[in-house]
Amino acid sequence: MPAPPISDLNDRARDVFRVVVESYLETGAPTGSRTIAQLSGLNLSPASIRNVMQDLEELGLIASPHTSAGRLPTESGLRLFVDGMMQALEPSAEERSAIESRIGQPGPVEAALAATTAALSGLSACAGLVMVPKRELVLRQMSFVPLSSDKALAVLVSEDGAVENRVIDLPSGVDPSALVQAGNYMTAMLSGLTLGEARGRIEREISEERAMLDAASRVLIERGLAVWSEDGDRRPVLIVRGQGRLIDAADAAQLERITELLDDLEGKQEIAGLLDSASAGDSTRIFIGAENKLFSLSGSSVIARPFHGLDGRVVGVVGVIGPTRLNYARVVPMVDFTAATLARLMGRG
Repeated sequence: MPAPPISDLNDRARDVFRVVVESYLETGAPTGSRTIAQLSGLNLSPASIRNVMQDLEELGLIASPHTSAGRLPTESGLRLFVDGMMQALEPSAEERSAIESRIGQPGPVEAALAATTAALSGLSACAGLVMVPKRELVLRQMSFVPLSSDKALAVLVSEDGAVENRVIDLPSGVDPSALVQAGNYMTAMLSGLTLGEARGRIEREISEERAMLDAASRVLIERGLAVWSEDGDRRPVLIVRGQGRLIDAADAAQLERITELLDDLEGKQEIAGLLDSASAGDSTRIFIGAENKLFSLSGSSVIARPFHGLDGRVVGVVGVIGPTRLNYARVVPMVDFTAATLARLMGRG
């Protein structure tokens, strides 16, 4: 059932409800009336607190697990707490430094994204996620390194500094000078173009016989472009780090369900769709438990925020997956800060 508005709760109910939620987020255990009396500072007897808890239970905000005398917040209760009562805690200087330091490392953008996501995972004790749209490589340099009489390594350097290698077959009897000529030609003519643009230009140059290349060099260039064009659609769009933290946070009853969730993460399609839905706005999105079908059984939550490029357009989404019993007040601002940090990375690139 949907959570009632926070305005529907009187001060006494809010205080009791806050103690139940905060105690659960800290310990994972049900909270009883005597504990609430000690923690809340309310001048209420345990019997009065039990009456308030009964009212909260009828509203669907808390529930009693099994025969326990204590209460736990429901997913509706967690939603009410996150939306209307949570007091966010800004990341500490050490946490900000741990995230920002990953951005300064040299290398391709994908490596920086993975490193930043790993840092977020470690700091939040959750699985870290980042999703960026599919994008084509933009060429900076290409060369061919001979491996044997019939094999060569095609080495491509993209504008973001990524270096990729592919083994290609050499034309029969190719001269080593053809390797040098083909690499120099591609670097000079195709730098700054995407793979699709480069392929189109090469085809036009060769068909119109404007390319000053011998036959062997032409074959090398065509094969060099082909090995990247073939797998362009399979470039990674989702990076997940720290999946094992989900298992560490699970109790025995949840372990099987968390394992199923990890299998879903490996497939990436469901979580990619969820993150894509989070990119629709500018604010942080929080999905708690059954609010999303992917987590209806595993009892997990997702906190996700889009990040933008220099032109203001969304260029990706970053977030975490953790148990519903995670420290939202600490993790939400941490995800926000990571999104801002990644925006600077993408703008710099």
